[in-house]
Amino acid sequence: MVNPTRGVLYPARLPEFHRLPAPAAATELVAWFWIPEWDIERGRSSRQEIVAYPALNLVVDADAVTLSGATTRMTHRDLRGRGWAVGALLRPAAVAALIDDPRVLVDGERVLGESTAEVAELRGALVAAMGSGDGHRDRAVAAFARWLGERVGPVGDPARQANALMEVLMGEGAALTPEEAAARLAVSVRTLQRMAHRHVGLSPAAMIRRRRLQEAAVRVREHPDIDLASIAAELGYADHAHLTRDFQAVLGIAPRAYRSESSR
Repeated sequence: MVNPTRGVLYPARLPEFHRLPAPAAATELVAWFWIPEWDIERGRSSRQEIVAYPALNLVVDADAVTLSGATTRMTHRDLRGRGWAVGALLRPAAVAALIDDPRVLVDGERVLGESTAEVAELRGALVAAMGSGDGHRDRAVAAFARWLGERVGPVGDPARQANALMEVLMGEGAALTPEEAAARLAVSVRTLQRMAHRHVGLSPAAMIRRRRLQEAAVRVREHPDIDLASIAAELGYADHAHLTRDFQAVLGIAPRAYRSESSR
């Protein structure tokens, strides 16, 4: 499992938050499940700022089932009152069963209509699980995983190759360039690009940039003793200025300012 707060810009501000592994039967479909639960004082709110993984998420809460696309910028959600959500970070193998072209959902989302019985069934099962007392998160994940398995069906070799693409671009020891990723998968760069657009909606280069920025944010936040030039060099940025430009373009804040804010 990767750093559990990677992608979360201000972990200390999170409500109760859990990342749960996918059950064995769903490991080809889901990287992990994530579950926030909150109970915020009336009249107040909690803003959660995220640099999300370059992947699609299927999210269920008490009101809706939503398919969220990959993002190219920082996103936020303001939590109020009392609530919960159960999200599945989808592996590429699960995407085709939910949307024909994930590029149309980049920086967007789609509420799945509950006029379809299977979507209503998923929300109903998770509402029941999340209200069921001790062990509710495990029961919610099990119900979610079963539903996805039935929706997607058997996973074939092309889908497994798409999953391998995600591992090569986002996993531990990930490729630093699209060319390196293509070589590891024994495909052409053009084929790699088609796979990424078909299953994620972003280019391989954009996925690499997102992973690198996530890792940079973790290092800036968690290692105040390491200078920014060293972080930039470690992660393959051309120089400190390149790291700063990337931070400001996506997060809207310079690394030094982020380091200061995240320490409060």
